[in-house]
Amino acid sequence: MINLKKTAAAAALAAVTALTGCTFGTSIDNLLAPPKLSVEQEQIYKALTDAAGESISLKYPKAGKYLSAFIVEDIDGDGGNEAVVFYEKTGLAAPENTLRINILDSGENGKWRSVCDAPAKGSEIERVMISQLGENDRINLIIGSSLINRSEKTAAIYSYSDGILEETFADSYSFIDVTDLDDDGEKEFLLLRGSAGDSAASAEAFKLDKEGLYHRYREELSGGFTEFDAVSYGTLSGGEMALYIDAVSGNGYIQTDIVYMDKNGLQKAFSAAGQSYATLRPSGCRSVDIDGDNSLEVPVQTVAPAYENVSEGELMWLTRWNNVDKNGHSRLKYLSYYSIGDGYIFVFPAKWHDKVTLKRDSINDEIVICAYENGEIGRELLRICCAEDAASREDRTASGYVMLRTKGETAYLAAVPEFDENDELALTTAEAAVCFKLIA
Repeated sequence: MINLKKTAAAAALAAVTALTGCTFGTSIDNLLAPPKLSVEQEQIYKALTDAAGESISLKYPKAGKYLSAFIVEDIDGDGGNEAVVFYEKTGLAAPENTLRINILDSGENGKWRSVCDAPAKGSEIERVMISQLGENDRINLIIGSSLINRSEKTAAIYSYSDGILEETFADSYSFIDVTDLDDDGEKEFLLLRGSAGDSAASAEAFKLDKEGLYHRYREELSGGFTEFDAVSYGTLSGGEMALYIDAVSGNGYIQTDIVYMDKNGLQKAFSAAGQSYATLRPSGCRSVDIDGDNSLEVPVQTVAPAYENVSEGELMWLTRWNNVDKNGHSRLKYLSYYSIGDGYIFVFPAKWHDKVTLKRDSINDEIVICAYENGEIGRELLRICCAEDAASREDRTASGYVMLRTKGETAYLAAVPEFDENDELALTTAEAAVCFKLIA
């Protein structure tokens, strides 16, 4: 039998996760004072157990807008809300498909009752979306689910009417979303799939027509991607909305593919061989909208000056941030030092381009930006460090370091030499603060 206090605690955990965007490892058994279910949730839960029995366990979506066990929305377009609940029966053998979807309706008297109960795919709910698609007025219940190891995922789309839940689509996926990628006022169902066997990695978009038929648009991706490091939306340099796909390319590296949609379907910005491969860089070095203009910059790493002929372990890297147009042409927008591990970018001012390099102060655990003149590493222009506790932070500030940003317990500090107006490469403390960017 399900423990109602644990159910309430899980609902609280899902609510906190929705507010913070964080993933918690805390067991719901460890939450000391779980709030009670709302009156409506208690009514839904009672109606569910009346229909399915009390030997059940509620299942919670792991990501997305809907994180509660109780999703209350109008899923049939009749103007009234239905409740969608995911649960599994307890005590059954593992091979049995125990994950189920229950639809409940409140009716005219406002009393909830179960009107539909159906098996769901997989064993875990990854994400739930509720949306119209294409030019069809039908409301679609879109469910991403996975097996218990979360390695195999299935997307299923359902329509609900008059107590009947009908599956209209099902396929494997690595990433799913609903968006208006071609900016025509109608939403598409978007699906990314990694390569498997003879099937290449691909991006697919689906539209529904007025008759309820899916129209599929597919674009093969550039590499043998098996998984995706990050997927983000942003505009190309020409203003077209696009999906930036940072895909795992193997051996700890990722590369970027970009797809957009026009009247002819999905298109790939990097259509020429090698354009996507040219973005190859270490995992975690993701495409980022550095300046908040809704256009993502794609990072490409390059060896810092003075390190062209050193061993691999001694290399220092700069990062070029490129804007891309729909034809895959890249243009340098920013040059920076990017600390993937510490989660920050220091964007170089234009006057530093081709005139600075880096060195690492291993003793003090600092990155030092220096002038690069006549093929030599010259004077120091800036030092950057991270202090992870109050004592380290106070020690640095007492030595003249200035605070650039804080993130949690970590403080990011810089030592900026006294400004010399005759030094064309000198920065003020204020300029250094502007150049420093934290990456979420």
